[in-house]
Amino acid sequence: MRVLLLKEPKDGESGSDPYIKELESRGHKGTLLPVLSFKFVSLNTLSDKLFQPEKYGGLIFTSPRAVEAVRMCLEADERREEWDKAAKDKWNTKSIYVVGKATASLVQNLGLNPLGEDTGTAEVLSRLIIEREATNIPPLFFPCGSIKREVLPTALRENGVPLETLTVYQTAEHPDLEKNLKNYFTEQVKCHSYCFYLFICFSIAAVHLFVCL
Repeated sequence: MRVLLLKEPKDGESGSDPYIKELESRGHKGTLLPVLSFKFVSLNTLSDKLFQPEKYGGLIFTSPRAVEAVRMCLEADERREEWDKAAKDKWNTKSIYVVGKATASLVQNLGLNPLGEDTGTAEVLSRLIIEREATNIPPLFFPCGSIKREVLPTALRENGVPLETLTVYQTAEHPDLEKNLKNYFTEQVKCHSYCFYLFICFSIAAVHLFVCL
């Protein structure tokens, strides 16, 4: 069976997307088509805040993109040595919260010690933070995307846990989505008169984008 996955490739250590590997192991042929694109913003502001850990009670990362924004700041400003010598250790005296194992792994690559990788969702993570943090701490710093859900900020605000957010990336439709979809189906029609396709959409945005085409 041919399977079309509407998602970004996710390269592991083996260099192959784990979903593609799993499909191939079961005799299926998978194709990846990205549906979203990301633009990083406010990196100068983010960079400044990364080197002011004394102003914050900890960090929150709920997506790999936010961690990528941090990595870009360290490389663009050539401040990785400064980060490794002092800043990361100061952050590690505080709580570094994450959602999911993928985000946790990227945070560890920055030299930080994450908490909450098994929470799975922002809702569950918010409960962990509320259980651990007092209301009189400096604000937790939350670099996030432009279309983040408000579950975590709302929960923390309602429970008096101070939070400071900064939008560090914007999400939009992938510029080549329509073209790539048309090319994919054109190729499949050429190769097979009759074929069954299974679509796996990994976000509501992917569904809406496909319906609108």
